[in-house]
Amino acid sequence: MHVALDATVCQRSTLEETLGAVAARGIRTVQFNLRCVPGLDALPASVPAAARDAVRQACATTGVSLAALSGTYNMIDPDPSRRAEGARRLRGVIAACPHLGTDVVTLCTGTRDPHSMWRPHPENGSAAAWRDLLDALAGVLPDAEAHGVTLVVEPEVSNVVDSAARARRLLDEIGSQRLRICIDGANLFHAGELPRMPEILDEAFALLGPDIALAHAKDLDRDGEAGSLPAGHGRLDYPRYLSLLQRAGFRGAVVLHGLGEDQVDGCADFLRRGIRRAQSGDAKGHFHNGREQ
Repeated sequence: MHVALDATVCQRSTLEETLGAVAARGIRTVQFNLRCVPGLDALPASVPAAARDAVRQACATTGVSLAALSGTYNMIDPDPSRRAEGARRLRGVIAACPHLGTDVVTLCTGTRDPHSMWRPHPENGSAAAWRDLLDALAGVLPDAEAHGVTLVVEPEVSNVVDSAARARRLLDEIGSQRLRICIDGANLFHAGELPRMPEILDEAFALLGPDIALAHAKDLDRDGEAGSLPAGHGRLDYPRYLSLLQRAGFRGAVVLHGLGEDQVDGCADFLRRGIRRAQSGDAKGHFHNGREQ
């Protein structure tokens, strides 16, 4: 396991400056978002060859590599035309991956809320929402297969895949090696579930451990919604979370996000310490606000 960073945390006016700011903090891997490319949106209508070349050059210049590329849109948007447009743009992002040096694209399974893909909605648990998600994935998985790309979905309490159990069901029903998991320990707790944190984390890894392709690192101070605090500044049991990643055989990027640039150094140090402890088998320490207790 190694520390990575959401590139947008250090976004500058040029690609070289953005990735250089990441490298200056001793981090050499990012989850990349195409809005870091001047003139592009997060999910652009197209990814021009000039943009692909610029990303590759910036990576070579700074020594920063891409662990994953953001491809998020609302996969169960109540508006079918927006779903179709999101899928079209996602296919373009998937096709760009081999030219950018990554083979992982992050997805958002979505919500029936018409205004935000991260907001809960009572219809997220409906059979119709589930069918729309299956249809959306069926439409893009052939592209992922053709380009050698793995799509990763993240269990998040506000989305249609709102638990590890729902994520396991999705993987089993889709049955594709090109669909795997991004795990974020701060996004798993429905209202009233924080007292059951050890049980819920253990269950998530029992269900999903071998299928984890990417990990996120942030924190939470309440249940019932996705966490939004910097790693080590909330209530997530990081020793347990990182030890479960280690025991699951995960050896990839653990991506810091949901933090300000001025918090990167402290959170990266916190995460490096936690990873070392997990790798050594010593997960007895407890952490709060970035400090061992």
